[in-house]
Amino acid sequence: MHRPTELNRRLETLKSLLERIHRSWGPADFESLMRFFVDILPRLTQAERCSVFVVDQTTENIWLKFGTGLTEKAIIAPMQGSVVGEAISTGRTVIRDRLEHSSGFHAITDKKTDFTTRNLLCVPIRSLAGDYTIGAVELLNKQDQAGFTPDDESWLRQLVKYLALSIEHNSVTEEIIEITRGMHQEIAWAVDPMGQGRYVAESMAMRRIFTLVQQIGPLPVNVFITGESGSGKEVIARLIHKLPDERRTRPFVAVNCSAIPETLMESEFFGHEKGAFTGASTSRMGRFEEATGGTLFLDEIAEMPLSIQPRFLRAIQEMEGVRLGGNKIHRYHFRLISASSRDLRDEVKAGRFREDLFFRLFSIDIRLPPLRERREEILPLMLLFLEQVSERFKKKPKGFSSELVALFEAYSWPGNVRQLEHEVERLVALTPDGETITVQHCSSHLLEARSSAPTRATSADTLSLPEQRRRLEIDLIQQALQRSHGNKVRAAELLEITRQSLHNKIRQHRIADA
Repeated sequence: MHRPTELNRRLETLKSLLERIHRSWGPADFESLMRFFVDILPRLTQAERCSVFVVDQTTENIWLKFGTGLTEKAIIAPMQGSVVGEAISTGRTVIRDRLEHSSGFHAITDKKTDFTTRNLLCVPIRSLAGDYTIGAVELLNKQDQAGFTPDDESWLRQLVKYLALSIEHNSVTEEIIEITRGMHQEIAWAVDPMGQGRYVAESMAMRRIFTLVQQIGPLPVNVFITGESGSGKEVIARLIHKLPDERRTRPFVAVNCSAIPETLMESEFFGHEKGAFTGASTSRMGRFEEATGGTLFLDEIAEMPLSIQPRFLRAIQEMEGVRLGGNKIHRYHFRLISASSRDLRDEVKAGRFREDLFFRLFSIDIRLPPLRERREEILPLMLLFLEQVSERFKKKPKGFSSELVALFEAYSWPGNVRQLEHEVERLVALTPDGETITVQHCSSHLLEARSSAPTRATSADTLSLPEQRRRLEIDLIQQALQRSHGNKVRAAELLEITRQSLHNKIRQHRIADA
C-alpha cells in the first residue's frame, strides 16, 4: 500500500491531467466540425443546402442543430408531420419532390430561413454503438432538375457514418468531461476538501456539513454542534474558525465544560482579580476575555451547572462581564460555538438546562453523524492518521493489510473518529518499520469483534469479510437503483454518496442498470 503522501502526489498529477482533458475538446470544436459537414456535403452532391438534426436521447426531441444559412438553433422538428421525423422514426431514407407548394415542417423552416424547398433527400443517422437513430441529415434542392436519386442516397449513407462518429464522439466527450469534472471534485475533496488542511469528506452527509460550514464560516453567527463523543465536533468548530474571516487570526479558545469543577466555573469564564479568593495571588482574565476577537468553543455545554447559567446567559446577551473580586466591566466580542454529545432539547425538558440560554446559544445547528453511519470515510481516515502518526512517531510502516481494512470497515466504532485515531496510533507504535500493519496488534475491542464476526455470518457460504461487504454493497446499490427507477442522482442520494462514487462502484462491481 502506498504512503498517503505518495497518493496525494498521484492525485494531484491526475487532477492536472483531467484539467487538460477538459480543455482539449469543447462545444466550439464540435460546432466547427459539424459546420464543415454542412458546408461540404452540398458541394459534393450538387445540392443547395444541408441540415443536420440531432435527437436528444433523454427527451426524444429532434433538434435542427446545424444548417446552411441557419442562424437560430432553437428549432425542434416534430416526430409526426415532418420528413425528418419520418426518417428518424422509421430508420429509412426519405426522398421528396415538388415540395414548394406543399405544407409541412419544411415550409415552416423555409419561413424561418427565407428559403424555398423544392426537393429533398433525408437519410437517418444510425448510432455506431447501438441499434437506434441519433439524428438525420437533409440535403435540399438538387441542382439537377431530376431531383435526388438512389445513387445520391447510397453515397450519402456512406458519408453519414462519419456524421454519426462525430456526433457520438461529442456525446462521449461531453460525458467524459462531466465525469472528469466529478473526478476532479472528488480528488479535490479527498486531498483538501475545504482548502484549509487535511479533512475527510467522502460521505454525502459530511459533504453537506462542509458545504454548510463554508456558508457560515465568514458570518458572525453562533453555531451549535451535536454528535456522539469522538465524532469530530471540535474539528468542525476549528474549521469554522479557520475559514476566511477576520477571526481566523484571532484566538480559538476551547473549554470543556465537563472538566471544570462547579466551584471554579465562574472564575474560569469571567476571570478574577488578585485576592478575590484564597489562592488568587495574581489577576487572571477569563475565557470570555481570552476569546475576544475570535471564537469561544464550549464543548459538552450540557454539563454546565444550572447555578452559573443565568450569569452566563447575561454575559453572552450583553457581551460584557466583571471579574470575580473586581468592579470593572470588561467588553467581549467573540463568536460562540457550542457542542454536546447529548440533545440539549432533552436537557431543557428535564429541567437541567435553561430554555432561554438554549435559544441564545446558536442560530445554526449541525448534527455530526457517527462514524458507523459514514463507513466510506473509514479508510481515508485510516490513511490520514497513518500519515500523521507515522510522521509524529518518526516511523515508516509499510501500510495496512487488506484484512485489517476489512475489519476496520466492519467495526461499529462506538468511540467514533477519536477511537479510530487511537487505534491507528497503537498499530503504528507496535508495528516495526517497513512491515505491513496487521490485525495481530489490534486492541482487544477490535479482536473481540473479529472473533465474533464468523458467528454472525455462519449462514453465508463464505466467511470472508471483504466478500460479504462486497455483496452487501452490490445489494444496496441494486435496491437504490430499483427504487429510483434507474435515476443515478436519486440512487446516490438514497445511498448518501456522491453520484461519481456511485458511478465508480457500479463500474467496479459491474452492476447492470435497473
